[in-house]
Amino acid sequence: MASSSGPRRGINGGGMVAVLLLVTALAAFSGAAAADLPFSCGASSAEAAQGYAFCDTTLGPATRAADLVSRLTPAEKVAQLGDVAPGVPRLGVPAYKWWNEALHGLATSGKGLHFNAPGGVRAATSFPQVLLAAAAFDDGLWFRIGQAIGREARALFNVGQAEGLTMWSPNVNIFRDPRWGRGQETPGEDPAIASRYAAAFVRGIQGNGSSLLQTSACCKHATAYDLEDWGGVQRYSFVPRVTAQDLEDTFNPPFRSCVADGGATCVMCAYTAVNGVPSCADTGLLTGTVRGDWGLDGYVASDCDAVAIMRDAQRYAASPEDAVAVALKAGLDIDCGAYVQQHATAAIQQGKLTEQDMDRALTNLFAVRMRLGHFDGDPRSNAYGALGAADICTPEHRSLALEAAQDGIVLVKNDGGLLPLDRSAVGSAAAIGPNADDGRALIANYFGPPCESTTPLKGLQSYVTDVRFLAGCSSAACDAAATDQATALAGSADYVFLFMGLSQQQESEGKDRTSLLLPGMQQSLITAVADAAKRPVILVLLSGGPVDITFAQSNPKIGAILWAGYPGQAGGLAIARVLFGDHNPGGRLPVTWYPEEFTKVPMTDMRMRADPATGYPGRSYRFYQGKTVYKFGYGLSYSSFSRKLVSRTNTPAFSTAVLTRLRETMTGEDGRSYHVDNIGTDGCEQLKFPATVEVQNHGPMDGKHSVLMFLRWPNATDGRPSSQLIGFRSQHLKAGERANLRFDVSPCEHFSRVTEDGKKVIDRGSHFLMIDNHEMEIRFEA
Repeated sequence: MASSSGPRRGINGGGMVAVLLLVTALAAFSGAAAADLPFSCGASSAEAAQGYAFCDTTLGPATRAADLVSRLTPAEKVAQLGDVAPGVPRLGVPAYKWWNEALHGLATSGKGLHFNAPGGVRAATSFPQVLLAAAAFDDGLWFRIGQAIGREARALFNVGQAEGLTMWSPNVNIFRDPRWGRGQETPGEDPAIASRYAAAFVRGIQGNGSSLLQTSACCKHATAYDLEDWGGVQRYSFVPRVTAQDLEDTFNPPFRSCVADGGATCVMCAYTAVNGVPSCADTGLLTGTVRGDWGLDGYVASDCDAVAIMRDAQRYAASPEDAVAVALKAGLDIDCGAYVQQHATAAIQQGKLTEQDMDRALTNLFAVRMRLGHFDGDPRSNAYGALGAADICTPEHRSLALEAAQDGIVLVKNDGGLLPLDRSAVGSAAAIGPNADDGRALIANYFGPPCESTTPLKGLQSYVTDVRFLAGCSSAACDAAATDQATALAGSADYVFLFMGLSQQQESEGKDRTSLLLPGMQQSLITAVADAAKRPVILVLLSGGPVDITFAQSNPKIGAILWAGYPGQAGGLAIARVLFGDHNPGGRLPVTWYPEEFTKVPMTDMRMRADPATGYPGRSYRFYQGKTVYKFGYGLSYSSFSRKLVSRTNTPAFSTAVLTRLRETMTGEDGRSYHVDNIGTDGCEQLKFPATVEVQNHGPMDGKHSVLMFLRWPNATDGRPSSQLIGFRSQHLKAGERANLRFDVSPCEHFSRVTEDGKKVIDRGSHFLMIDNHEMEIRFEA
């Protein structure tokens, strides 16, 4: 998603009638939000009196939308194909803004959400950046975050401060390379986590599952998008070479889950020209896969200016008209930008685009607006109509923001049980670091004004009376460090807390990192302070992407290390509660932390699997063959937990019919595997079986604990991962408490591997479920 500061283009072509309508719409939107909500088909409206079918709520959304589209003139149709859509007064159609952002709370990055209305709502709940929330490994939490954001979006709309309810969130791209500036926005490197996150967040933000949407979610950016600007290669012109195997088992699963499991009503196509074809011009992707195979019931949006870029940067289309035509014919429904609005009329006049192409797109768009209730009369009378200002920044949402931050924080080092601290034993404290008192470090990117902001310094001050603060660097870049002042302060305090890490200066949209080390002089400052302190210091890292902190990992004078991501409005309090034992940390790293030497690998090499012959190490815990700073899924607790598989049988009781089906689907000359497509939906359903894991908290503290179940094959040949996460459960346990957690295992989903041609097969023979060092063998023989 391009930010508002990204490339925008002026009017430079045909379709002048549509452009005039667009300019009129922009002028109308420039003022403050109207007190009366825009809607159509009110009881006394002209359109209702005319008996237009698009006002008939007994009809389906697509039927109603098609009727509305049939009543539009060609110029009116063209004007609807950009993210700022003007109204059609003669039909009672209200104006609309499609681009709105809600990544980890309502954001001002789009065009439709406003927090500057006099006497109106001035803030919204800012939850942790997605990567930290993902570290909780709790899809119930992700659902509740989405639900809260959706409620606040609808509430803001109801008070007249939102001009759209289509939220272009979540970002479910795979965090493939640790240098990627936008990896912080994603659920991490694992497709199983990203898929579960996608479905949970979408279900939450879109509402209660009824035909009326609370908001519309848009999963972005399909597909294989994970580079901003590296080595002179920019996202606008990057041509990633991606195998069918990697698309099927790594890059596409989160988007499939978004649509098929979450019911997302939008997918956004990326800038990337995968294997030479821009995603927004890829008929196979947009029409064949997204709408056909996955069953999208909604619309496809472009990333901002992606259609223009097809001509200007990618040179894929020879003219603006060609770019517009190829995108709409491929399955694009709306352009983020005005390029399609400017050039669609000329494309039709030149015979490159038909009115029917526009009708298809517009029907998809208006069907979503129908489902949002914009054509059902006054929206304040629908199921979400009672939501208002009092439903934003509620105590429940503030508490949820704190819970999410606490649950995501990962303890990666705790030598000698330094943490948790006894607050009564901390007479004085030194808080050192550029991220100690910077509210911007809490809210990452794609943010709006938070309800409140508790920095780490403020959180520490809520536990310790005597806290002395020194930034040490002017920013996270730390081009210069006040080392002498910092060491003097460290030597005078009972305990020293270092709040270091990254900021949006180092990693953000449009900016990738070139190093995995801490920026500037941070490492030397940390080391000097640790040497000067009376006892081992505590290092708290605020960052999105991983950092190589090998120096701190092995330094005995650095006693404890926390990774706190970008923790949202309550981040400082969450950190303090973990430090002082009011919350037992249970987060686990959702990405591999690589050493600095990994930066020798080109970001542009998209291969997931290792190639030992050339020294290519592979990517993510599933395929990487190299040293790590911390492994995926790593995280410590103040309590000791044990986990073991306790299912009574090692071989599920498959029916004779299922075994017969397996024999019939055997493929390959050596008869080693079964095609999942041939097993079929019913067969796959019959193959499912439960596995039970016993988890026990041996104390000394109550705590929430995430149990991760992996699959291991006897060998990692034929492109198999070394291991694959197939399930996770999060459970709160009191000290001494034991619980049995059920995992539903689906062999078609969990035991299959993807062949080089992108097909899923289940190999005959042994597969091993793994919980830590406990394994259960499952054999497939027919």
